[in-house]
Amino acid sequence: MTFEDLADGWVVWNEEPTKCILAYRPDVFDSTAFPAPCLPTIYLTKGKRSRRPGRDRPASDDPWYVTLFLEPEVDHGGETYESREAAVEGTKDLAARFAKGEIDVHELYQVPREEYLAKLDELTGQQ
Repeated sequence: MTFEDLADGWVVWNEEPTKCILAYRPDVFDSTAFPAPCLPTIYLTKGKRSRRPGRDRPASDDPWYVTLFLEPEVDHGGETYESREAAVEGTKDLAARFAKGEIDVHELYQVPREEYLAKLDELTGQQ
């Protein structure tokens, strides 16, 4: 497995050669207490996730993208890497920064979900 030593709370949800998805605390953000799209996730993809339809496979020269999503339309903007190895390290670093509360999730929202953000603050020590 590629993601040894993940930050507390993060689990590998799915891992494929050109896409990996990590989820944060699926035991808490389980679609019962919060809507299913609120599961914090980190996507590592070869090429952008928003590739045009019909282009299923990334080109060999496409960079690797690492993006934290709080919801499908709420993300941290993403980071790019030239190799999968560097992207995996970037993913682990992003997961660690998130788990330590070093990413201000409130700034990512235009219309915040107060209960959801309060739970993230609690879990990442930002109370």
